[in-house]
Amino acid sequence: MKSKLLRFTDIYKETIWGGQKILPFKGLPGDGRNIGESWEISGVPGDESIVADGEYRGLTLTELLEQEKSALVGEDNYRRYGNKFPLLVKFIDACKPLSVQVHPNDELAMAHHGSMGKTEMWYIVDCDENATLYDGFNRDITEAEYVKRVEEQTLPEVLQCYNVSKGDVFYLPAGRVHSIGKGCFICEIQQSSDLTYRIYDFGRLDANGRPRQLHIEQAKEAIDFSYSDNGETPKVVLNEPTTLVEAPYFTTGLYRLTEPMSCDYSELDSFVILICTSGSCRVICKDEEVILNAGHSLLVAAEAEGVMLLPDGNCEILETYV
Repeated sequence: MKSKLLRFTDIYKETIWGGQKILPFKGLPGDGRNIGESWEISGVPGDESIVADGEYRGLTLTELLEQEKSALVGEDNYRRYGNKFPLLVKFIDACKPLSVQVHPNDELAMAHHGSMGKTEMWYIVDCDENATLYDGFNRDITEAEYVKRVEEQTLPEVLQCYNVSKGDVFYLPAGRVHSIGKGCFICEIQQSSDLTYRIYDFGRLDANGRPRQLHIEQAKEAIDFSYSDNGETPKVVLNEPTTLVEAPYFTTGLYRLTEPMSCDYSELDSFVILICTSGSCRVICKDEEVILNAGHSLLVAAEAEGVMLLPDGNCEILETYV
């Protein structure tokens, strides 16, 4: 490939629950919009990332993938996914709580929507004091109880509620009922899918004064009704790679850096996405160099070897690949 370090233009999503944190986090002036999500790297049809600069400037991620194939994503990934980029990376600013929702797995998503499913993870970049989120059920429930509680507006009573802190990690396989709470600022890494079944919305009305659409019946087939426990967030050691999530669809790690770090991706056979969540870092691959600041992401092509991370003081980088 002509370039192995690729930056993309951001895709901003205004939402009824979004806030004002994303643009300042990226070092940009606020503009009054309630931006709930910034899609960093996306191959979702209709919302595709566009290469921001360099030799491939102006190409969509899919066009780039069609052109460079396994050189961009790796041989096994290209055999598995073809010209569909397999991951979607977002920042999420929840000024108000998101709906309680669930995502279908691959089998259901393909059968009903012709799409891959949506397994995801959350990394808490920052949060307000006393911020919470819902992740799974706090005990086993039945489908009948689920329906009854939705009707009676008591579903949150059987959801697992977590108080969150900066640096917490949550892994949400498809089928896990969940909701991001008010005051959470999150980096979300997920399968490349925008399929969401909304099952409870706290009685909220949309901009036109109407309740938002729910997908209560569709969700029945997707939901895992069993008890779930998120477990402990892995302990991060300064200047050492730490694996946060190792799952069938992605592996995500974290670097907290105060000194240079060498990353050998030669045996990985996958692209790598680097997401800066604080500070600033120079990313070097042979004669290419990119400055990666907080709130920005970088796609490292599968062909890349000998990548160096050189932090400017303290820096935190999420690293994810398939």
